[in-house]
Amino acid sequence: MRELDVKVITENVAEMCKEAAYYLPEDVYNGLRRGRETEKSEVGKIVLDQIIRNAEIARAEDRPYCQDTGMTIFFVKLGQDLHIVGGNFTEAINAGIAKGYTEGYLRKSVVAEPLFNRVNTKNNTPGVIYTEIVPGDRLEITIAPKGFGSENKSGVKMLVPADGVRGVKKAVMEIILHASMNPCPPMVVGVGIGGTMDRAALLSKKALTRSIDERNPMPEYAKLEEELLELINSTGIGPQLGGTTSALAVNVEWGPTHIAGLPVAVTICCHAMRHSHRIL
Repeated sequence: MRELDVKVITENVAEMCKEAAYYLPEDVYNGLRRGRETEKSEVGKIVLDQIIRNAEIARAEDRPYCQDTGMTIFFVKLGQDLHIVGGNFTEAINAGIAKGYTEGYLRKSVVAEPLFNRVNTKNNTPGVIYTEIVPGDRLEITIAPKGFGSENKSGVKMLVPADGVRGVKKAVMEIILHASMNPCPPMVVGVGIGGTMDRAALLSKKALTRSIDERNPMPEYAKLEEELLELINSTGIGPQLGGTTSALAVNVEWGPTHIAGLPVAVTICCHAMRHSHRIL
């Protein structure tokens, strides 16, 4: 049984929060550059030039890529042979968020209660933590800070099996068209299909942690990703002010579901598709 002290978790989470805020992943950066090369709109080209330059400045100067440094989402794989010692696992993660967002001068955007008393927690805690128990003695952490300009335009559609592929495309496009230019495109679109309402939403968020250069390993879903991307890029939404680069990628994840169900969830991410990954 391997032991891991919570202090190590806190320190790593703090560093990861800053990394995610400052450094746009290479796949997204390269996707923006490809979009710039194929963009048809002159205004769209100018916008993409500014977005790319912003990413370069943020990386060079260790500055937040976007002022909305997000609500911090964690996808954790916890090895069943790993023993967390020295404190509480969840508290250690939240302590890391507080440390990282304070040391990194990142905007604190979390309120403790959502409706009647919206008071800022002043350290961006708590995070949203999804934990999966897996074989082994390692701790794998993926951080995905999620801004709410795009989060607010995400959605879930509860379909029936008879709706099929055509219904899935229609559901996704309804959400995208409703979102329009509000999520700060070019977007990366995560789609979750199957499970239950909440499971589909989780799948759509996990889809955003996959490289935009990597297609779903199942050919049918890879084809669906490509078809949806083509549909989204034909809307004219473009990079914020119209154009042909509305989305950089569509990532689809799926899960088993009930014989009577076909849940479809769409999580939209803006061009600030930030994440950080470590194995401890």
